Parts: sequence; structure tokens; C-alpha cells
Amino acid sequence: MQRRYDIDALRALAFALLILYHWAMLYVADWGWHLKSTHLSETLQLPMLFVNRWRMDLIFLISGLSVHFLLRGSSLGRFVAQRSWRLLLPLTFGCLVVVPIQPYAQGVANGLVEPGFVDFLLRYYRFQPWPAEAFDGWEYGFTWNHLWYLAYLWVYTLVFVAVLPLFRNGVGRRAHAALRGWKLVVLPALPLALGSILLQPHFEETGDLIHDWYRHAIYFSVFLYGYWLGNEAGLWQELLRLRRRTLAWALALFAAYLAMIRLLPEDVPDSMQYAIWTVRSLYIWAAICTILGWSHHLLNRPFRWLPWATEAVYPWYVLHQSLTVLIAYWVLPLKFGAVVEPAIVLLGTVLGCWALHEAIRRVPWLRPCFGLKAKRGGRMQVAASADGLSRPAVEAA
Repeated sequence: MQRRYDIDALRALAFALLILYHWAMLYVADWGWHLKSTHLSETLQLPMLFVNRWRMDLIFLISGLSVHFLLRGSSLGRFVAQRSWRLLLPLTFGCLVVVPIQPYAQGVANGLVEPGFVDFLLRYYRFQPWPAEAFDGWEYGFTWNHLWYLAYLWVYTLVFVAVLPLFRNGVGRRAHAALRGWKLVVLPALPLALGSILLQPHFEETGDLIHDWYRHAIYFSVFLYGYWLGNEAGLWQELLRLRRRTLAWALALFAAYLAMIRLLPEDVPDSMQYAIWTVRSLYIWAAICTILGWSHHLLNRPFRWLPWATEAVYPWYVLHQSLTVLIAYWVLPLKFGAVVEPAIVLLGTVLGCWALHEAIRRVPWLRPCFGLKAKRGGRMQVAASADGLSRPAVEAA
């Protein structure tokens, strides 16, 4: 079976976009984040909104795609054990070692945490509530911030294993055959719209794993879509064939969605709000179809940078936001200006991720803490699934 380079490449590009997105959160006007620059831009809101609606949906869909390949030739018990190790160890290590600089910087910036990082850590590791609004997660005493994805993905993996028999019957194969043309673009979006209509009014997007039912409904659905797409040649050929049309549909749907949220008053009847969420869900799925179709067309080849990027994804994901916040914490008070400051923060984040990844990959005990395979016999091993698809550095992804 032909190796799917496009999935590895798309995974790397999706997480690269995530790094850019979090950097831009420092500068987009009217959107809250851990730190905010004085150089805020309303112009950024449009591209950020364009990306915001599907960026995490795409990542969870890629996660489901990875599961499809990782399950080939592996027992369910071994699969669960390996995934738990590759997700929970980096999550725990990241929460204890990598993330704390973020609540510290946010708390100091908010005037609710005293300067002094060592003293902060001594207080932080007690896991007791902090002053209200000191930082995101103050009420729990700690935060996982951007690493929430690993926790959610681990839970989704366990639930997926429980419902896996439902995907190994004739219903899934008949659905593969039936979804062609407009049906492939419209029908998968309807459960996303239904989840929004039923759950979004009642559950805020807080990052609280226990009470985040709206996001669970959306993200677990696209995770299942990813597994269901798998290596189904007919669906991929259809996504490839439709890529120009889905691009046009996605742009038209985004324009309609943007007009609705910008021109309509905030307080609209329920029926109109349901229509807005339905258009948004259609846009999300059309955008994902477009990305999958074009990536299959453009990225399914053995780029020279791909093996390095495949390994680098997980460490860069774990490190990037803490580096962005740390550098911003140092740089923002220096008032470098609206061009130099963002350049320093972005360049510092990229160089920091690169340098730390290069160090981490050479230290055997650090490798699993950042989701990397262990070194064996002095060489780094690259695991491959039965169909030849390299297992990514973020097997989580």
C-alpha cells in the first residue's frame, strides 16, 4: 500500500499554523489571551476568525487519521498502552515543567502574583487555588493551558476503543460508498451543526475536561471522521476531485457566516442563531474537505524536510506556547514597536523550539517526556505502520 506522505506533511503544517495562531493571539484586538501587547490589530481579526473555526477540528481529524494507521497490526490492549504512555507522560511532564511559566507571567501581568519565579513554583506545586483571575485555571491551582489537547485526545482514544466495533461493520463501508459529490461536503457537517445547536447554549468553551460537552461533541465527531476516512481510496479521490469546488464553497460559506455575525445584532431569535451555527458548521467541514483535497494533491510526496518535521512536531507543540509567553513577558515592557516586537517574539519562539528540540532529541531520558521514541542501540528508531505510513512524532496527533 502506498505511503501517505500527505498526512504526515499536513500534520506538521497544522501544528505550524497552531504556533503562528498562538503568536498572533498576542496582537489580535478584542480577543483575550494570557498576555496582550499594546500593539493590537483589528485587521488580524478576519484571518484569525477564518482559521479559528476549523484549526482544532482539523487537528483532531488528523488524530483520528493517525489512529486508523496505528491500529493496523496492533492489538487494542497494546494500542491503548502505547497511546497512554505517549500522551500522559508528556502531559504530566509538560504541566509540571513546561507550562508553569505561562501562569506565572499571566499572574504577574495581572498584578495578582508576586514577581519571583522560584517562589511562585513553591506555591504553584501545592495545587491550591490562587487569587481570582490570577491566571487561567486559578481556581484549580494549576493549568495545562495549550496541553489540554493531549488530555482530551487520551479520553477520546479510550472512548473510541469502546465504540470501535461500530466502525468495523458493513454500515461504515456503505457510508463510504454513499458519500459522493455534495453529500460528502454537506452530510458530515450536519452532526456538527446539531451538536452546536443542542450543546453550545449550555456549555461554555472553558477547557474544563469534565464539563466541556459542546467541544467534546464537535472534536470527538471529527476525530471519528478521521478514523473513518482512513485510507479509503474512494473518499480521498472524491476529496481530490472536489477540491476546487469545496474551496469555492468554503469561501462562500465563510463570507455568509461573516456577514451574519457582523451585520446581525448580538441578540437574535433562536432560529436565526441556529442558522448561524449551521452555516458555520458547513463552513468548517467544507474548509476541512478543501484542505484534505489540496494536501492530497500537493503534499503526497517524500519531501526532504518531512522526516525531520515528523519528529519535531511533538516537542515543538509542547514547547511553543511557553516560549511565546516567556519571550513576550520579557519583551513587551521594552516597547520595541509594532514591527520589531512581533518579529522578536516569533523568531525567538521558532529558534527556541528548534534549539530545545535539538537538545531534547539527544537526551535519552528526555525524549519520551516530549513524546519521542526511545533511542535503541544508539540510533533513533522510526516506527512504521503496516502500510508504511511513518508514525508521527505526535502519535497523539
